[in-house]
Amino acid sequence: MRSYSPDLTPPWKKPKPVPTVEATADLVVEEVSTGFCGAVIRCEAGTVTLEDRFGKHRVFPLEPRGFLLEGRVVTLTRPAAPAPARPTRTASGSVAVPTARARVARAGRIYVEGRHDAELVEKVWGDDLRIEGVVVEYLSGVDDLPAIVAEFSPAPDARLGVLVDHLVPGSKESRIAASVTGADVLVVGHPYIDIWEAVKPSAVGIGAWPRVPHGQDWKTGVCRALGWPENTGAVWQHILSKVHSYKDLEPELLGRVEELIDFVTLPG
Repeated sequence: MRSYSPDLTPPWKKPKPVPTVEATADLVVEEVSTGFCGAVIRCEAGTVTLEDRFGKHRVFPLEPRGFLLEGRVVTLTRPAAPAPARPTRTASGSVAVPTARARVARAGRIYVEGRHDAELVEKVWGDDLRIEGVVVEYLSGVDDLPAIVAEFSPAPDARLGVLVDHLVPGSKESRIAASVTGADVLVVGHPYIDIWEAVKPSAVGIGAWPRVPHGQDWKTGVCRALGWPENTGAVWQHILSKVHSYKDLEPELLGRVEELIDFVTLPG
């Protein structure tokens, strides 16, 4: 038995295939049924908009064999969406390595005093720290530091870096920091009363961080002075959402964190 194709159109009557061309901007074509000639200025789902040399616009459907390109019949299609651009820099300003996997955690550690401080370090330096295999841990207070150092047992291949709040010379905190600092332990402090101050005022849309009277809780005083709700946890999340890269932070904090990363990762 003979097998017949469902299409019984004789071969000489079948239309010849035509090229398919993406309707990219400024491509000049002619619509076959109207003779309207113009450059592509817009291509949306199912339609293309052409502009002729007089500035007149016409919208045509993207039908098969519907246009002439340099005298040849073509089928216009909507251009493929470009692939999203990959960032070339991490939030900390380092060269991004999109294909790099997180390194197995090294023995060295960085402790950061304060939950907000740790969240900020993770947001800006997280990509760098994962590539370097550095784990950041939360330090609830400087009083815990001697016990942490003793248990950690720092060594040349297992260094310990610590970032603490507002390290003032002569204070109890500075004496504790000095007592644990050594060849394999580095304790640094930023100059700000609170990590909120390390975020540039312009990043959160204010002229400056307000001065809070001595003896008053600093975060609460800031919220009152700026007319913000006194829910400091929610306010911090708002501040953190405005930090997109190192450019939103003050240089004094940037230098301290970079110093700790180098200390933990570079050979002694």
